[in-house]
Amino acid sequence: MISELDRLMASSPESDPLFRSRFSVGGVSIEIAGDRRADVGLIPPLEPFRAETAVSDINIQVQWVAKLAQMSGRRVFDSGTTWRLYERGSEFQFDFNAPLFGEAPYKRLFVDTRFRRASLQMSEESLAVGGYTADPLGYPLDELLIMHRLTQEKAIELHGAGIVRANAVANLFVGHSGAGKSTATRLWTDRENVEVLSDDRIIVRRDEDPSFVEMPCEAAGSIREHGVLRLRDRSASPVGQSAQDDKAEKQIPRSSRNDKGKMRMYGTPWHGEAMYASPNSAPLARIFVLEHGHGNVITPLTPSQAVAELFARSFVPFHRHEYVDSALAFLEELSNAVPVYRYAFEPDQRAVDKIRNFYD
Repeated sequence: MISELDRLMASSPESDPLFRSRFSVGGVSIEIAGDRRADVGLIPPLEPFRAETAVSDINIQVQWVAKLAQMSGRRVFDSGTTWRLYERGSEFQFDFNAPLFGEAPYKRLFVDTRFRRASLQMSEESLAVGGYTADPLGYPLDELLIMHRLTQEKAIELHGAGIVRANAVANLFVGHSGAGKSTATRLWTDRENVEVLSDDRIIVRRDEDPSFVEMPCEAAGSIREHGVLRLRDRSASPVGQSAQDDKAEKQIPRSSRNDKGKMRMYGTPWHGEAMYASPNSAPLARIFVLEHGHGNVITPLTPSQAVAELFARSFVPFHRHEYVDSALAFLEELSNAVPVYRYAFEPDQRAVDKIRNFYD
């Protein structure tokens, strides 16, 4: 029996004239195609992540329908407010709701279980209310797609702030809401010329491309114009660049000096209070699990301890056990490749100095 996704995809053959846009987040590339230019427009948070790729990991076709009826079936997740997930044989169905549009979904996504191709239906009836302009990829659909696609790869999304120093040492500060990620970001940007990949959500994956050339901070001007990459001028840095260079070798963790690039962290569009969201990436040197404390104490974690702490601060779909198993397996690999520490810190510049003078 033909699936609903196959039927929908067949109704919009690739030979039809379509508008297309492509973007990439955390090493996952997405193409969206539609008959209207507005169907493929990227919302402002995604614009800096626009990319031209020959082949996309996920392909989405946008279709407009008169209305979307309530669906019955096996519901596997309900966010309680904005979206519901149903399992339909060989595919998933995501329904998106908002009080403004009543009880019926205003958009619906059919996607295969490998998260490679999808059909996005937009409801003309719902979106006509108040002359509302639809954003097909509007949150949370974009993050849900990426988060689920990561289950098919050696990668994971973590609740953390990624900070890259001028000497190229990249540290990831993970923590629950209120643990101090935004505070840590502010302290670092006040102290040094750093690049913040994100102040809330970071994607970590295997670094399998040895030819990757990292963009230096001073070459990132093209991204600054989007207003998402916030870098201090070097002249404003309290520590001179020559002094930082003298300490560079000391600051690079031993685990990274001989095996640099085993893991890479990527910025995402889903920022926190400080609103940092960069499309750049960097080889990951260390991970610090943040918590409020006294005396700025850094404690190394064993790999098993690290897996537990990181899993509690990760974005993993729990509706399938294989997704959870895959996440745990990758976190074990990550914890063996990158040193992980618990960092009980106080919210002042001494917390930054502690790490500036720290080496493994």
